[in-house]
Amino acid sequence: MVNAAPTSTTIQREDQLAKVPFFDGLTRDSLSLIAQATTEETHALGTRIFQFGDPGDKLFIILEGKVRISREVSGIGEEALAVLGAGEVFGEMALLDESPRSADARAHERCRLLVMTKDAFDDLLFLHKDLAYEVLWACVRMLSARLRETNDKLTFLSTSGKFE
Repeated sequence: MVNAAPTSTTIQREDQLAKVPFFDGLTRDSLSLIAQATTEETHALGTRIFQFGDPGDKLFIILEGKVRISREVSGIGEEALAVLGAGEVFGEMALLDESPRSADARAHERCRLLVMTKDAFDDLLFLHKDLAYEVLWACVRMLSARLRETNDKLTFLSTSGKFE
């Protein structure tokens, strides 16, 4: 990864990343490194971004629009797990544990995404240890929040008699 002078695209991406809660507290230099390691994708309504079981080779940051995370449940059909909007991150679990995708991701409405490949993510964290520390703690915070939300949902389902 080359640490070249920032381009206007990189500066624009830094500004976009600065608005993402996942990256709260990162320095402008750290945001610049992340911005240089990303590309942009646009997806139309209904586009499959990835599918359950696919290799986990990218992390996604929503700039605009919404993405639906779901699973197919036998005999029931699609079960939406979450609808994510601008500023949210998804796809990070597969980058961390190198497992296949645990759900499907589809464009719930037209969306613009910043994308970081697993190779770029690994290189960034390997070459910049301080950034690695910051990003991995951000991952821990986000995954802890998601686990708490899942626990709350399971508690509701078990106490409401819908989960037996």
